[in-house]
Amino acid sequence: MNITTTLMQQLEKDEGEMIAIRRHLHQHPELSFQEKATAAYIKAYYEKLDCQITECGDGYGLIVDIIGEQCGKQLALRADFDALAVEEDNQLPFRSQVPGVMHACGHDGHTAYLMVLAKNLITLKDQLKGSIRIIHQPAEEVSPGGAKGMIADGCLTDIDHVLGVHVMSSMETGKIGYHSGETQTGRANFTLTIRGKGGHASMPQLANDAIVTGSYFVTQLQTIVSRRIDPFDTASLTIGSFDGSGSFNAIKETVTLKGDVRVIKETTRQTIHQQIQRMAEGLAQTFAVETSLEYDDNYPVLYNDPAFTIQVIDSLKEAHLPEVKEIFDCGPQDPSEDFAYYAQERPSLFFYIGCMTEDHLNHPHHSPDFMMNEDCLLIAAKAVGTATIAYLMD
Repeated sequence: MNITTTLMQQLEKDEGEMIAIRRHLHQHPELSFQEKATAAYIKAYYEKLDCQITECGDGYGLIVDIIGEQCGKQLALRADFDALAVEEDNQLPFRSQVPGVMHACGHDGHTAYLMVLAKNLITLKDQLKGSIRIIHQPAEEVSPGGAKGMIADGCLTDIDHVLGVHVMSSMETGKIGYHSGETQTGRANFTLTIRGKGGHASMPQLANDAIVTGSYFVTQLQTIVSRRIDPFDTASLTIGSFDGSGSFNAIKETVTLKGDVRVIKETTRQTIHQQIQRMAEGLAQTFAVETSLEYDDNYPVLYNDPAFTIQVIDSLKEAHLPEVKEIFDCGPQDPSEDFAYYAQERPSLFFYIGCMTEDHLNHPHHSPDFMMNEDCLLIAAKAVGTATIAYLMD
């Protein structure tokens, strides 16, 4: 029996353990950079196994090294484990026990599959060429993200390639999606504060209305995409918060707007940043107000290395995993992801595991009703395990 067959059989036996770990984590979620108990739970799991454990990063990150019997390539496998500030709204028996906090993106599933996969790879390490580094990363959801700190702390030292997956509630369970090249958008966030002069609504000539200025900015902002971005490029600009609350008969002196930027090319990021800066400066001149712009250029565009993508996807197609119905190019994805920082440093692949529930209803990521079909956990473990063995033993 070859090593891949052995691994697949062991993973099938341990499917119940993956589900149990996922449900424990789902019941006990922790926000980004606050995942102390989650990290302790993960660490305790590995302390019982024959591996090297190292705390890493500026949060609660952990790396686990699995050293093969023979020299060879070095592959990193990454999963995130933070939750979101979302109040869970469903009747799952293992729903969150923490008010206002929920695993609404599937990071509990990522952690569960990787822990069990790592356990089984450890039992097979005397048959492996090269080594595997398991990266358990905190704080994917909140800028600056946990990946940057872990990279700065050396989690990619001596690593040749990095592999990661994300479950997708909009993708049918049993399907695996991937894309080569620019795959997930880069992200920026900004806060614009406008200070005018307050006054009585009956005497607008004596005031300087910050709400009018802010409203003009919201409308003007949309011309960046329509008039400054190549029509064959992709970008989006969103004002997610316009804090102008006040009285019905008072002219507002100060308003604060918060915005979101998404791009699929890093050159586009620069264009948008410059244009927003110019618009903020122009408001000050046009409306005789004071403006203050805080701009956070954070997650890069996630770039999947074409050669590594082909290598991994070919190994998955050749494996003919019985749980996998289809492996397909799903095209670029709209959300941003701090796995992109790893991909900037090493040739990497980030692909997608369908987890749509059996009712085929929409349970979107980041929503109070997010749910996954837990069959995806075994599929993720088998897919990443297959790709890992093929990579090391080739």
